[in-house]
Amino acid sequence: MKPNFFMSQTRLRPIYFAVALVCGLSQPSLAADNELKLAIAKNYNAQLKPLFEYFHQNPELSFMEVNTSARLAKELRAAGFEVTEGVGKTGVVAMLKNGPGPLVMLRADMDGLPLEEKSGLPYASKVQQKDPDGKLQHVMHACGHDVHITSLVGTAVQMAARKSQWTGTLMLVGQPAEERVGGAALMMKDQIWKRFGQPKYALAFHVDSGSEAGKITAEEGSPYSGVDTVEITVHGIGTHGAYPHLGKDPVVIGAQIVMALQTIVTREVAPREPAVITVGSFHSGTKSNIISDQAKLQLSVRSESKETRALLLSAIKRVAINTGRAAGLPENLLPEVVEVDTPTPPTLNDIPLTQRLKKVWTDKLGKEAFAAPKMRDGMGAEDFPFFVSEPYIPSVYFSIGGTPKEDFDNEKKGGPAVPGHHSPIFKITPEPAVRAGIEASVLALLDLMKK
Repeated sequence: MKPNFFMSQTRLRPIYFAVALVCGLSQPSLAADNELKLAIAKNYNAQLKPLFEYFHQNPELSFMEVNTSARLAKELRAAGFEVTEGVGKTGVVAMLKNGPGPLVMLRADMDGLPLEEKSGLPYASKVQQKDPDGKLQHVMHACGHDVHITSLVGTAVQMAARKSQWTGTLMLVGQPAEERVGGAALMMKDQIWKRFGQPKYALAFHVDSGSEAGKITAEEGSPYSGVDTVEITVHGIGTHGAYPHLGKDPVVIGAQIVMALQTIVTREVAPREPAVITVGSFHSGTKSNIISDQAKLQLSVRSESKETRALLLSAIKRVAINTGRAAGLPENLLPEVVEVDTPTPPTLNDIPLTQRLKKVWTDKLGKEAFAAPKMRDGMGAEDFPFFVSEPYIPSVYFSIGGTPKEDFDNEKKGGPAVPGHHSPIFKITPEPAVRAGIEASVLALLDLMKK
């Protein structure tokens, strides 16, 4: 029977009411989210754009970020935070107390790299700085740390303006020396938790030139590997280049070690277990016709489990020493293998916390806010785990894309390749990256510290 008009309206009235109720409830949320976007955009144009360009044009090497940390501290104080400088040498800790509730940390790294910038940007770095050995180096933000600290300031501004929406204590950390691995460990050695309080949660993000600008990636697991730095000193017996039989050539022995090291990963590590041994530096000799008495190799060793790490380090020592023996070196001149700098464990996102924040970002920003899924094809490392491993603090290390979609489209059509991190032509499109970094950080913090 065809329903009459009254019956139709009567049956539909509850549906109209439900729709109206949902729409009515969603309006304040949508308005609040839009207000945050507009506020971030306004702050970017007024403050953060010139701040980013200042940081980009004035990079400083690891543990030498004196001007960077001073400017960061100034900006955070202006946002209303209580700021302490000189934590872990050049580190910055900014605190904003806002009633009872959890202590939550957000960290950004500050240091640049010893590279001459060739990006062609109008605000490219022309800075040179003497490194700890007194050697004058070109310096460049070739990994996006300028995006991180600019976003940290933007997050500080937005959180200070939204104190009615959260409760607890916000800790913002400007960390030195991530590039050489050691800044986080030194801040921990400087008793950051004892001095300022141990966070209930910890967050950090990294801009990613390999993802579309403004898009979020948050892995439920390990976004970064562990890393060890190993140095091998290969001793030899020096002689004239015309009389090699009178000596023991450390260049040849070193070359044999380099090639033999590659078989550790291919023949001793399980095929599906992540592992990398890279020899990044090989130095020996002073002149073409002199066989030196020493060569030095520097290795970067990557792993994602304690067992694989132990296997790699043990095998490197075995290969180096026994290659020396095979070359006929006396026992007192066998290669020396030393671990240097600070070993760094893999970065492990807390899975329940990652899932919680991904839901927040999905609910507030939509599924389109996330980068397209892709397999991690490298083994980059981070020293953020020093903050969250011992004692364990639930943490999420996410990433924000930094390259416009049209650049990837052009690359696919045969245009210029999108430059990777640590490249002299590395560049980030700052506005979408900084704004998305702030928005994702603020939304996460408001959820973790909600009233």
